[in-house]
Amino acid sequence: MPTGIQHVFVLMLENRSFDHMLGFADISGTDAVSGAPTQISGLISPPAGAVTSNLYGGQQFSVTQPADYAMPVDPGHEFPAVLEQLCGSGAVYAKGGAYPAILNSGFAASYAAASAAVKVQSSPGEIMKCYNTASQLPVLNRLAEEFVVCDNWFSSMPGPTWPNRFFVHAASSGGLDHSPSTDEIVEWESIDGFSFSNGTIFDRLDKSGVKWRLYAGDDFPSVGALKGIKLTQVHGYDHFADDVAQSGYPAAYTFIEPSYGHVVTDYKCGTSQHPLDDVTRGEMLIKCTYEAIRNSPLWDTSLLIITWDEHGGFFDHVAPPPAVAPADTTPTARNNQYGFTFEQYGVRVPAIVISPLIPGNLIDHRLYDHSSILATVEACFGLYAMTERDATANNLTPLLSSSSATDDAPAELPSPVSSGIGGCEPFSCSTPRTLESVPAARPEDQINEGNLPGIMHSVLREDLALSPPDQREAIVRRFETLRTRGDAWEYRNEVKEKIRAAREGP
Repeated sequence: MPTGIQHVFVLMLENRSFDHMLGFADISGTDAVSGAPTQISGLISPPAGAVTSNLYGGQQFSVTQPADYAMPVDPGHEFPAVLEQLCGSGAVYAKGGAYPAILNSGFAASYAAASAAVKVQSSPGEIMKCYNTASQLPVLNRLAEEFVVCDNWFSSMPGPTWPNRFFVHAASSGGLDHSPSTDEIVEWESIDGFSFSNGTIFDRLDKSGVKWRLYAGDDFPSVGALKGIKLTQVHGYDHFADDVAQSGYPAAYTFIEPSYGHVVTDYKCGTSQHPLDDVTRGEMLIKCTYEAIRNSPLWDTSLLIITWDEHGGFFDHVAPPPAVAPADTTPTARNNQYGFTFEQYGVRVPAIVISPLIPGNLIDHRLYDHSSILATVEACFGLYAMTERDATANNLTPLLSSSSATDDAPAELPSPVSSGIGGCEPFSCSTPRTLESVPAARPEDQINEGNLPGIMHSVLREDLALSPPDQREAIVRRFETLRTRGDAWEYRNEVKEKIRAAREGP
């Protein structure tokens, strides 16, 4: 390949803003473009006039450190919540119109509303807390110092997980601007999964004869919602290190999903860094992924991108800029609930870029979003752009300026700190995907909230894959009857038993 890259790896975690994870990281380095000394755009020396506090209930809540390793409440991050966070309480988005002026003033108010909704007392100041990166997140901090930290990488739209994760696969969310409902999912299944007018990056790679591979920490990853993806194609993350240790590893592009933990309960015991879960478990996943690639025969020709799907409601002081619409849908499209034009990026998220073909200790201030991953894959493997978004996105190949691979990168990263949070089995690089489940929290609550319906879509697709074709209609109708979290838990366990039986054989 012209760039020297033969293997691109992507690890996408969950729901954390740049300031929350790296705002107080005292990282200086070399500007990736100018070569001049520079610092990350964080909270230690914010520019004059930068917003670093939010007013709520007559009290100012300022950014502070340290942050807790797990949140007491899941912050809001649906489209209306992000609108309030960015534009302030009372902000209104006119369907098909311009996004309101961004003030970064409503994070505390939005978190207070999320706390009230679940009847948990939690200070609005929780959402302004940031990690003391060196002491709390040593894995992330070491990678940010050692390689490239991108401090202008934004989520692809101001909304939740599902549409933002779609952008990394299709440079579009197919018009989806919200977390899907079970009714929408039933409609998608009439076309065998969520589809895009220009397909996905996996379709594009297939047409070009470029091999790809998926890894996941769960049996029901979000990528399973995509048309054309069979869950039998998703490999357990516990095999990742052994697989990449083989010189004949076949995939040019590899996408890795974490474990989302107890999704019908509290998202705990996963590795995604969901706000309700112990963030140090995700630190271990990052460590495992980096060390597996670094110590493999693929290292000299590899590129690893680590980022987060969206900000999860956490404060960030940088106002997201306008964006180029993918131009594959309109604000009146079937999946568009709020009439969003996709001409606005979401909140800034962390991104670390790792390769032995990149000089160390760089800080990249250029503008990126998740479609930049696709633009990079396209540049590496000679593919055409999928939408207007990735066609105009900055890609990462200019960073690959070294003529040969360097061998001075650390072979081992520091271990995550002990958070003191218990209740879960320890996670290691070889921890297998689990079929265990804990009882649903708030079992009478409706199913259509947050990521749960989307995860349940993967459950449905696994059920369909394991069952005879003549049962398809009955299975979809069964899914359509799910109304509560308790229903979701029961159905998920039914499908887990089918998986267990299929694995154990006759």
